[in-house]
Amino acid sequence: MQAPTPLAPMPKIDVILSEADLMARVDELADRLAPRLTGDWTAVSILIGATPFTSDLMKALARRDVHPILDVLWLESYRDARESSGRVVVRADVSRPVEGRGMLLIDDVFDTGRTLEFAKHHLLAKGAREVITVALTQKPWAPRGADGVDYCAFDSPGRFLVGYGMDDAGLYRGLPYIGALD
Repeated sequence: MQAPTPLAPMPKIDVILSEADLMARVDELADRLAPRLTGDWTAVSILIGATPFTSDLMKALARRDVHPILDVLWLESYRDARESSGRVVVRADVSRPVEGRGMLLIDDVFDTGRTLEFAKHHLLAKGAREVITVALTQKPWAPRGADGVDYCAFDSPGRFLVGYGMDDAGLYRGLPYIGALD
């Protein structure tokens, strides 16, 4: 029997936002979002990175008696790289009806804006009444104003982020905080 291969040491990860501070930001975001979400809404989580954020945001909205339907849209533009390929691919589409509904489009990091722009146009083409975009964080160079994200929990530094759903080639998604790698 062969001995197991030793694991590579974990890289140095600088904590950008602790778990407690992260949950406070999600709660503040739910306070800002709740008044807008009247009528029929569907929360659409962009897989895979936005999954933990979506779960916590849905719980925070429920505590405010806001209960959107949950769906997912699996888009890919990074694969296992640290930079976007510039091309967005639909790996799996939403499964519930979109027509006439408000769509709360949830992503983890707003960086170039390509992924959210693609997803927003995708949902509008399917007949969404309106699409509100939400990101956990946005990079310093991310588009602002009309081309920016509608709601954001916090501004991040211009570093590569991991944890709370964000990964480095599939690793570190399960960290309960947001960290940065160099």
